Amino acid sequence: MSCITCKGRGECGLPFCPIAQRLKELASSPKIGSRMEGFTPPELFVGRSGYPLVRAGPVLPSAQAEESVRLGMDMEQIISARMGMVRSETKIRVTDASSPGRLLEACQQIAMSSAPVGTEVSFIKPPRAGLKFDGILSPTGPWGELDGMEITTNPLIPRKVDQMVLDRDVSAHVAAAELYSAGIGVDHLSRLLSLGLLGKRRKVVPTRWSITASDEMIGRNLKDAVLDLPEVREFYLFSGEELGNHFEVLLLPRPFSFELIEIWRPNSLWAKEGFIGRDGEDARPKRAYSSLAGGYYAARLAVLEHLQRWGRQAGILVVREISEDYWAPLGVWVVREVAREAMGSSPQRFDSLPAARDELLRRLRTPASLWIGRASLLRAPAQRRLDDF
Repeated sequence: MSCITCKGRGECGLPFCPIAQRLKELASSPKIGSRMEGFTPPELFVGRSGYPLVRAGPVLPSAQAEESVRLGMDMEQIISARMGMVRSETKIRVTDASSPGRLLEACQQIAMSSAPVGTEVSFIKPPRAGLKFDGILSPTGPWGELDGMEITTNPLIPRKVDQMVLDRDVSAHVAAAELYSAGIGVDHLSRLLSLGLLGKRRKVVPTRWSITASDEMIGRNLKDAVLDLPEVREFYLFSGEELGNHFEVLLLPRPFSFELIEIWRPNSLWAKEGFIGRDGEDARPKRAYSSLAGGYYAARLAVLEHLQRWGRQAGILVVREISEDYWAPLGVWVVREVAREAMGSSPQRFDSLPAARDELLRRLRTPASLWIGRASLLRAPAQRRLDDF
C-alpha cells in the first residue's frame, strides 16, 4: 500500500486511490451462494440499527476465508481475512432473550461455546458483497438475510459458562467477574452479554455495546482488587507498537489513578489535522462514559490485568500514539491486544519522575509541547512514604 495520506479523499493528485481500489477488490472477491456451511470461530453479530428490533446472526467463513486475525499480521492481511467472513442476519427483538425462538436459541448455543461450532445457514438471497469498518467492531464483509440455520456439531460449553447462564439470580456484573476468574476471556464474555445470556433481566445487546461493557465490567472488578495491593516502589516504563498503534505506559509509585492520552497524528485515520484527547479516573468509580470511547476501557483492562498479576497498584499514565500506518479501523481489539503486548514487554526502571518522563518523551514522535500539559500525572508531585525519611 503506497498511499497513506488522505485515505481516498483525492488529496494526493493521483487519478485514483490505491487504497480505495484495493479495498474494492477485496470487497468484491467472495462468491457466495444461497447456502453456506462452515465453522463459526465462534462469532456472532448483533446490530444496533432499529433497536429494540435488531439484526443478529452468526458469522461464517467463506471458501475464500483466510487465517484468523492476530497481532503480527499487517493491515491488508487482516482486512483480507475479515472479508472472507460472511455475516448472516435475521430480525430479533431484544426482549426475546429469555424466551428465544429457534434461530436465537441456536445463536445462544454458539455464543456459549469456547470452540468453533459447525453451522449451516441458508439465505433468502445470496449475500451482498460489502466492506464495513467500525471503530469498535472488527471489519465485516458480505452479509445476507437468514432464511434458516442449523448447528451441525455440538458446541463446547465450559461448565462455568453453563452454570452462570442457568443462574438467573446473579447480576451480569457478578456473573462476568466469576467467569473471568474461571478463565473465560473477554471476547467470550462479550458474546454471552450480547446474546442475553447473563444477568437477572436479560436482553439481547448490540455487539459494539457488549464489547465495551465486557472491558468496562472486568476492568472495574480488577480495579477493586488492585486498590488493596501495595504500590510499586519505582517508575516503570513499558512500550509496544503494532498496526500503527504505539503505546507508552508509565507506572508511578502512587495510589491508583489511570490516565489515557490519545494522540492521532496528522494524516492519521480519524484526524487529517491531528487530534489529542485525554480522560482519566482515580480510586473512585468512574461514572461518565469515557470521551475516548471503547479504547479507554480496553487500554485500562490491559494494564490492570498486569498489575493484578504483579500484585501491585500504581499511578498509570498511558499514551497511545496513532500514526498514518493505521489507515483503516480494525476494532477496539487492536487497542486491547497492543496494550497487552506492551505490558508484556520488559519495562525500563527509573528512580525519578524526571528521568522516566524524559525517556517517555524521547520515544514519541509527537512534540511534548502539544500534549504534555494534559498529562496531570506528569505534573503532580509524587507523595513520599514514611520509609523514605
